[in-house]
Amino acid sequence: MHQELDSFDVAILAILQADNLTPQREIAERVHLSPAAVQRRIRRLQDSGVIAANVAVLRPEALGRPLTIFIEVQLVNELDALTAGFRARVAVEEAVQQCYSVTGQTDYLLIVTAADMQEYQALTKRLFEGDQNIRRFVTSIALATLKQGLRLPLPLPLP
Repeated sequence: MHQELDSFDVAILAILQADNLTPQREIAERVHLSPAAVQRRIRRLQDSGVIAANVAVLRPEALGRPLTIFIEVQLVNELDALTAGFRARVAVEEAVQQCYSVTGQTDYLLIVTAADMQEYQALTKRLFEGDQNIRRFVTSIALATLKQGLRLPLPLPLP
């Protein structure tokens, strides 16, 4: 669902994407609205789902999790009943940072973080071992991070 955003909404979202802890009075000054108007707009953006969450983004390596690993998963069959167990295991696994159902030869793409290879191997056992619907999985380990972010390109506001 796409929500129409005006120039004030876009300006507020740009500020919040850069620093979600920016005080509303400062946002109000920067976008030339009253603090109450900014508060109403932020609440509307939250209620409508444009703002999905207010979180702190942590650096994995600062917490002893230097490995970023990409796992391509191929299934035998994509029927919901056969993939439910796998999807449930992925959903509760904190090391899985992102999981996408994708097109092509791969059915799912997972992005995981790990402290070391032993932890990664234990993770693959929890996710894949004993699941007869997993045809195979392929692992790629990130050697360097060229770009990482959560900021979305914002739409141009309607005139």
